[in-house]
Amino acid sequence: MRKEYREYHFDRMVQSIIHFASLSYDGTHKEGFGMFRYAPRFRDAIQTILMTGEPGVLLLKMIDTYLIEILTAHENGKKVALCTFNFSPGVLKPLDVVPICLEPVTTLGVAMWLRGLGEYLNYCCEVGFTETSCSAQRGALGAYLAGLGVRPDFVLCNSIGVCDTNATAFNFAAEYLELPFYQLNAPPTLVDERARTYHRHDFRGLISFVEEQTGKNLDCDLLREVIVETDKQDEIMCEIEDLMRLTPSPVPGIFNLFMYSAKYIYGGSRVATEIMESMLKVSKHNAAQGRAGTTSGKEEARAFSVYVDHYSAQLRPWAWFDEKNISHLGCMMNGFWPVHAPYATGDLKEGTYTMDPTNEETMLDSLADQMSRMPMVKQIRGPYDDPHQWLTDTVASIKTYKPTFCLYTGTIGCRNTWGSIKILARDTEKMGIPTLILFGDAFDHRITSWESMRDRIDEFLTVRRILE
Repeated sequence: MRKEYREYHFDRMVQSIIHFASLSYDGTHKEGFGMFRYAPRFRDAIQTILMTGEPGVLLLKMIDTYLIEILTAHENGKKVALCTFNFSPGVLKPLDVVPICLEPVTTLGVAMWLRGLGEYLNYCCEVGFTETSCSAQRGALGAYLAGLGVRPDFVLCNSIGVCDTNATAFNFAAEYLELPFYQLNAPPTLVDERARTYHRHDFRGLISFVEEQTGKNLDCDLLREVIVETDKQDEIMCEIEDLMRLTPSPVPGIFNLFMYSAKYIYGGSRVATEIMESMLKVSKHNAAQGRAGTTSGKEEARAFSVYVDHYSAQLRPWAWFDEKNISHLGCMMNGFWPVHAPYATGDLKEGTYTMDPTNEETMLDSLADQMSRMPMVKQIRGPYDDPHQWLTDTVASIKTYKPTFCLYTGTIGCRNTWGSIKILARDTEKMGIPTLILFGDAFDHRITSWESMRDRIDEFLTVRRILE
């Protein structure tokens, strides 16, 4: 890592950008957008978020609050846990633990900085981690391995079934930083009694581990608040997703990113609920007027990402979709599978979870079920075409939202999906849905630039006569 990068605290750099961006709407419209003349390195990303109005402002304020919690955790007597994105943060609130979710923090860096996180990605390799691992962890992980962020107290991973490079990244971090480590595991099945019992027992082991690390017992009153708030968020999120079934979709495409970001960072907290309520209000307003969620109010095509979105390049993919009047209908990261989900119909209903606040046992069972159904943990735990796996969930989303085309974007380390994406694309093509496989990296623009990927999508839309 270059010497210059060691001069700056990674967490503080990201937080300062988000903080001042979140203040831009506190003044007049002219003042807010006037400031972007002085922020050319991350202007596009911030403007893309703020163009959504109140939901974008609330998102930035939420992220700012989250980063401040990380920065001040130790001085406030709280423990810090390094954990995966597909981990319910509400689990840690009743134990006074602040999570550093590596993938969302990586996303902030690659979305805000024009230069990306190449130096931090490379540093992981310099200290011995493989370069063929997932860039979603390595981006921010490099900073923490170099001591350029808040030092975690322990490491939590959910779950080995999600992705081998994901699990290995957290294992490596725990070994390198000499931190206690707990990893939830995932049997290849989901809804049978044996798998359910295993998940619930394993989850209670995680709670005991965190109690041991913090010296605190689980606060059941706080846990009940998390359960109730999580159910409220799920209902709102599913109502927004239900609106996406309309043609045109009244939901701005970037709202999907907002929704799963809020769930990963503040699931079970009121601050995430407020963002979702704001998004629902905007989406309902568009629906009442018969407008699409695009800036023009028109819809020329509908896109669904069968895996993750593309996060680098200053959030320009979402701006491009908007410019093309394409309704972005989300991706696998939106697939949380609560019981309210519009895509959970028929036999798929048994793959959902419910939030039951009756007593401590039902609450822990609810969170265990939720953790076992987090995005990727649910879909990539066994053969791609088994029940409740990648193909089943993708087909359910296609039937629900009726996209005109699908996209695949991953990272160079996504071996679980690279191993079956071509046959999954064959299956979606048989359904009559043109599907494009993009050979790039969602978090590292050095692999394939956004401009190159954009041109490929443009060509695909033309050749397949989706957009004339």
